[in-house]
Amino acid sequence: MMNNVSQITMFFLSGLNETNNHRFTLFFLTLLCYCVILLLNISVIVTIIMDKNLHEPMYILVCTFCMNALYGTTGFYPKFLWDLLSPVHVMSYSGCLVQAQVIISFAFSDLSILSVMAYDRYVAICRPLEYHSVMAKQKLTALVCFSWMTPFCMVGINVFLTSRLKLCSPYISRLFCMNWMIVKLACFPAETAVNNIVTYITIIFYLFHGIFIVLSYMYLIKTCAHSIENQAKFMQTCVPHLTSLLIFLVTILSDVIIMRYGSKDLPQAFKNFVAIEILVIPPLMNPLIYGFKLTKIRNRILVVLTLKNQ
Repeated sequence: MMNNVSQITMFFLSGLNETNNHRFTLFFLTLLCYCVILLLNISVIVTIIMDKNLHEPMYILVCTFCMNALYGTTGFYPKFLWDLLSPVHVMSYSGCLVQAQVIISFAFSDLSILSVMAYDRYVAICRPLEYHSVMAKQKLTALVCFSWMTPFCMVGINVFLTSRLKLCSPYISRLFCMNWMIVKLACFPAETAVNNIVTYITIIFYLFHGIFIVLSYMYLIKTCAHSIENQAKFMQTCVPHLTSLLIFLVTILSDVIIMRYGSKDLPQAFKNFVAIEILVIPPLMNPLIYGFKLTKIRNRILVVLTLKNQ
């Protein structure tokens, strides 16, 4: 049993090794980026919580989306900022597992929330008379819990299985810890079979989320094509969700493609940027998209800004 317990207590993150000459510039740019992410997401969250007119399923889901962005970025930015100022980039074994848990569950939660948003828009546009009964408070609460707890538990199982492996190297060639990179350090590849099976099950489960979202919006587009009123609803409320989905897919797929096909031939700086896209672009863009596109949120923010200026 003791053979399954890792003796490694620290991991060395080698992703920053080629950025020594630009470390302070990167620190201030990263700090600025993180502050803007906090400001934008907290502004949308507070706006929705404080205005009772925004206590509707669509806006509550947007609030959930922004909260998830704060959760995911908190798992990356504070440690990354510390590493930019530190000569040695290390992370404790337990800290590495926690970071992997937070970042991966954040990404899967984003996809879960996008699937719930797609269902919400389907009911609102295709079954408007049933909307308030279908998207009742109790069901909405269950869907939000599903969006958060299911990814957290599924990723938690993966991370727990990883924690049982004996590792033969403490070096991770990234800016942050990812579960699959820790698994690659296992001394005995045969012991990772269960990890791989659970990982494939998780990927397939969330692949069905993506298929559900695509089919939902295909049906919505088909339904809205015959109604000017529905077309207006689609443009106002569905386009932000589609934009968020597109940003999510581009950031995830670009990282997967680079890891699978181009990791040896590309500069480390480019690979670093692609790796952290999911923690930069969606958390920055999503609150801007919803803040400007959804009329009620935009109007409420403008009212608050106008009152402050007076």
